[in-house]
Formats: sequence, C-alpha cells, structure tokens
Amino acid sequence: MSLQTQLVESKQDWEAFLAERPEANFLQSWNWGVFHQKLGKKTFTLGLFENDRQVGAALTVKEEAKRGTYLTVAGGPLVDWQNAEHLGAIFAALRQLAEQEGCQFIRIRPQEIDSPELRQKVAQLGLQESPMHLTADLTLQLDLTKSEEELLAEMRKNTRYEVRRAEKLGVEIKQSEDPAEIQAFYEHQLVLAKKHHFVPFSYQFLYEQFVTFAQDHQVRLFHSFYEGKLLASAFIIFYHQEAVYHYGVSTPDNDRLPGSYACQWAAIRWAKSQGGLRYNFWGIAPQDQPEHRFAGVSLFKRGFGGQEVQYLPAHDLPLSVGYQVVRGFEFLRKKMRGL
Repeated sequence: MSLQTQLVESKQDWEAFLAERPEANFLQSWNWGVFHQKLGKKTFTLGLFENDRQVGAALTVKEEAKRGTYLTVAGGPLVDWQNAEHLGAIFAALRQLAEQEGCQFIRIRPQEIDSPELRQKVAQLGLQESPMHLTADLTLQLDLTKSEEELLAEMRKNTRYEVRRAEKLGVEIKQSEDPAEIQAFYEHQLVLAKKHHFVPFSYQFLYEQFVTFAQDHQVRLFHSFYEGKLLASAFIIFYHQEAVYHYGVSTPDNDRLPGSYACQWAAIRWAKSQGGLRYNFWGIAPQDQPEHRFAGVSLFKRGFGGQEVQYLPAHDLPLSVGYQVVRGFEFLRKKMRGL
C-alpha cells in the first residue's frame, strides 16, 4: 500500500471526491476555500491518496491573528476515522504543512459524531479540546424525506400556529441570488448586533461568501414581507442535498409578525423541492444552558422539530509552547463573550 499526500489543483477532482462522502458539507467545498482566498487568506486543498486513488481530503485555511498563526480544518478532515494509517498520514501532512507555514497549532472540527471512542482517538493523535468553537458543532437537522404534513405535525404547537398565521396574513416571500442584496442584510445585522451585544460579520465576509456560492447557484436569500415592509431574511447555503440556515436577520416589524417563521418554512419547502435530504438549522445552544446568549434563537429553531446532532467539538493540535498563551487568551475571551 502506497500512501501520499498532495495538493489537489482541480475543482472538478476535489468536488468529485466530496460527492462520494455523504458527511461532507459546504465547509470542505472548493467554494469555501475560494471564499477565504477572497478574504486574503491562504488555503490548501490537501488530498490523501492510496495507490493514486483519493481516500482523504482536508480543505485547510491559514489564520493569521494577533494572538497567533494557525491552520483550521472546518468540517474535516474527510477521512476514514476507523483507518489508523489513513488518519495518521493526513495528520502528519497537516502537521508538516503547519510547520512550513510557521503555525503554532492546528484547529479541526471534523464532521464526525461525538463519542467517547472518537474522543479517545483524537487524544491519541495529540489533540485537546479547543477553548473556542471553529464552526457549529451542536446542530439541529430536519429530515426532508418526510412529507410537508409530517414536518408540520412534528413542529411545536406554537411554531405550527405561527407558520399558518403567516399564510393567513398573506406574508409574502421573495427569493434572491442577487449579491447586491447583501448590503441591506449586513445593515440589518448591525442593528441586531448592537441590540443583542454580539460581534457582527463584516460586509466583505458576507458579500464574498454569498457571491462565491451564488456563482454555482448554491446560495440564496429568503425574505419575508408584510404590506411591503421587510420582516426577516435568511441566508441559505445549499450543498450536497443539504440546506443550511447559515445566517439570519429580522427587523422591528417582525417582533409582532411571524416573518421569521415564514422565511424558515419557505426555505424548508424550497430545499425539499430541490431534492434536499436535510435542512440544517446550524448552531444551537445546549438545552441545559438557559443563560447562553444563543438560547433565544435556539428555542425558535427547536420549534421546527428535527434531530439534534452533536459533532465532535473543535480540537487543537499544539505545535509550539506559544499555543498555551493562545489557549489562555481564548479561554478568557470565551468567558467575556458569554459563550
């Protein structure tokens, strides 16, 4: 058996491999790498090959922050976690890449369900749980193979009521793939960030992400309106038969009207019509943390039903003594942000 790692230069080859991995989502897509390149970051499409056949992938992003330089692998690496040789080879390649790039550590959040066995495996690889999230690890996912009637029946009573109220009121839904609409989305996010005390995404972050995925028709905005006034908007990425509610905003008019419910139901129905298998509400707060700053939006999401899926949280592979300084700083920041 011959194992080797190399950078994959072809989008077609990269996407062909991901198409064979049912767990792969947009975080390991070619376009996610292009998006980060547009933000000025270095990315690496690292492939693992066995006898010239690709058996692993790790879309890797180099992060250069004041607190340190490190590599991230969100939603990966995509590899057979039961195959010790494959696992060892891809982590050896990541370590080599990180050292070449002068990184203090590697941060991963694999698309693998959390379990004691997996925790033991990553510990054996030298990883330790990260102080910070890399991407959502506790998610809420709807099975879109169910009928609309089944999906409605499995909603919380209040959620179902609001979905139907939106229909009775004539709340209008509009869809768009126009990147120009990100400006208004960004401005509404700024208002919400000030109100709820969170750090907003930059306009460039939202715009470049949207325009990159829009080129392949993998993203769209859903807007709800009542009597011409915007109530809410949802930023939905659709990749590998999974629709992801990645970001959302609402206006003060939504406080008394079911605009957010209308947006979600429209996005769910659209994803079903496109052959979607899952609707992923993305991150939610643990139910036993009512003081969590995402508890309110998590309550809203849970109203739609679905299954909670806990992936392995972010883990770090330290590569230098400087990592401990970064770790201490991030623990402090996490506490200050109420995460």
